[in-house]
Amino acid sequence: MIDVDIQLTVTDGARRFDLAARFATGAPFAALYGPSGAGKSLTFQAIAGLLHPDRGQVRLDGRTLFDSAQRIDVPAPERRIGYLFQNYALFPHLSVRDNIAFGLRTWRHRRLSREDGERVDALLEGFDLTAMAQSRPRTLSGGQQQRVALARALACRPQVLLLDEPFAALNPMLRSTVREDLAKMRREWDIPVLMITHDIDDVLELADVAFVYQAGQVVREVNLRDGVSRDLAAQRLGISSLREETPLRGKLRRLLKGE
Repeated sequence: MIDVDIQLTVTDGARRFDLAARFATGAPFAALYGPSGAGKSLTFQAIAGLLHPDRGQVRLDGRTLFDSAQRIDVPAPERRIGYLFQNYALFPHLSVRDNIAFGLRTWRHRRLSREDGERVDALLEGFDLTAMAQSRPRTLSGGQQQRVALARALACRPQVLLLDEPFAALNPMLRSTVREDLAKMRREWDIPVLMITHDIDDVLELADVAFVYQAGQVVREVNLRDGVSRDLAAQRLGISSLREETPLRGKLRRLLKGE
């Protein structure tokens, strides 16, 4: 279960953005859905400990990661959160194997333990990366780079996996296949996933529940399994899609739009 209730303000010269995000879910796969600039990535950064909210709290499976009132702010490396960045953020000078193992090393312990080495080997095999273990990221396809980034995020045994626009860097022709791979990975590794997307088809294909963002607020919760929507604010998104509809997909699409 992840429980988020945060407020923060970011400014850039004359510009100001206020985020007030509140949601809770124990769903295996949840999506933060909405247009770019709505506050989804800021929410992820706050959950991961990369950004510090002005007020509120973040809890994960009963652990308090952040609580402004109690002055609790667990350092990012101790939060047990796997983070897949939108551009994957692979280290170009490291091999695939070393990229995956990066988070398991410290400045004091540069060599992997036997257990950690075996985990890296298992991730290489599980993500079909063994043959390219010594390759550099620049030689890999977009889908292969994504698998490396996912394996690296899982190496430290996180309690939840955050995926920031996981398909944005992929050729549209690959997205359907990679969505299927991601869904399979989540089932096999049995880890809850929280995904950012502004693509409605990502939500329809993968998510159990979606939290709809608009202008810095979570305005709606949509259960993708039973088609039930809970309005948190009255907003419309006005999303269109050319994908062929089934009755259920059409209903879910309308719920996500607030119709």
